[in-house]
Amino acid sequence: MNILVANLGSTSFKYRLFRFDGPRAAAVAKGGYERVTDYGQAIDDCLAALKTDGHLRTDTDLDAVAFKTVFGGALTGCVEADERIEQALLDSADLAPAHNPPYAAGIRRFREKLPSVRRVALFETAFYQWLPERTHRYAVPEAWYQAGVRRYGFHGASHKFSAERAAELLGRPDVAEITRALYQAGPRPVSGAPLRIISCHLGGSSSVTATMDGVAIGTSMGLSPQSGLPQNNRVGELDSAAIPFIHRKLGLSIAEIERQLTQESGLLALSGGLSNDMRDIRAAARSGNRRAEIAVEAFVQAVRHWVGAFWFEMGGCDALVFSGGIGEHDVHVREAVCAGLGRMGLLLDERRNDVSPAETDLTCCDSTTKVFVIPANEEFVVAREAHRLLRALVPSA
Repeated sequence: MNILVANLGSTSFKYRLFRFDGPRAAAVAKGGYERVTDYGQAIDDCLAALKTDGHLRTDTDLDAVAFKTVFGGALTGCVEADERIEQALLDSADLAPAHNPPYAAGIRRFREKLPSVRRVALFETAFYQWLPERTHRYAVPEAWYQAGVRRYGFHGASHKFSAERAAELLGRPDVAEITRALYQAGPRPVSGAPLRIISCHLGGSSSVTATMDGVAIGTSMGLSPQSGLPQNNRVGELDSAAIPFIHRKLGLSIAEIERQLTQESGLLALSGGLSNDMRDIRAAARSGNRRAEIAVEAFVQAVRHWVGAFWFEMGGCDALVFSGGIGEHDVHVREAVCAGLGRMGLLLDERRNDVSPAETDLTCCDSTTKVFVIPANEEFVVAREAHRLLRALVPSA
């Protein structure tokens, strides 16, 4: 079975082709395009490249196209990406303006280009379907909640993979299997001690998630991907009173406030407009740029805030996981997040921390809490869940 995973950003299109032999999968091709203005052309170029390189003979060699869709409102999980999904993405675009329109356009283009090929959407919110009500509710009027104002959570594919792989590394295949089969079987009880994992997906978009026995019990992102940690140019945590205050104080329209909060905030704003890329900010901080130093410090503090909250809530932490561009590559951020936690049982090995971005145990031998770098593998999760859905829909496939 050949499954093409299409990852559509606000100005980019990346793809990876997976070939399944029974339950085993291999990534056989990948590519992408930046500064995309015509997603239809990018998709056409992708399919042409896969045929030119010999990975596909015809379009019908594809069994499915799978999408890491971000937000569908009440729609979540792993589902067939039909016209209902396209409409749900557009209807929810006000809460995910950088993500939903490109995905709706991409799904529509594949539907028009390859009408006989199945399309599957795995929503980023799927991993958080089982959040306790006390966690997913905000303290807002009931009418707001009924309208959809609640904590949804995002980066689900990344956090799911981190939780599953960390369980394997900790010698808990029982919990790993629960996480792996979560979308088919749902949560299940485990025997023995609880397994508590806190995963930090840190990159252009960042979040922290807590899992107990393979199931998410809390996450830093809420109603939209704009919440939680400072993002590259999105605000993160903000007192709701700031919006009407700035509306009155500076005379900005709600639309302009929204634009500034989603495009001119986050690390970009904290660094004084220097950059929204942590690599540039870290370089400036090393040169003594105080605004860059503040941006790094604020980012680290936000990560530690959520890690500490989840550590306390779960009564401990068996593994702290770093993934994403910053989490996998930035030695300083990992060290700063883990600083001063020796009395809580986390002892970072500085030599191990100074490593290339590969799967690594970063802790000293006597650390009771493990710290892992687990490279994000979101496309694999999307392909695997799509494969499982198709096997359920067409058992002979």
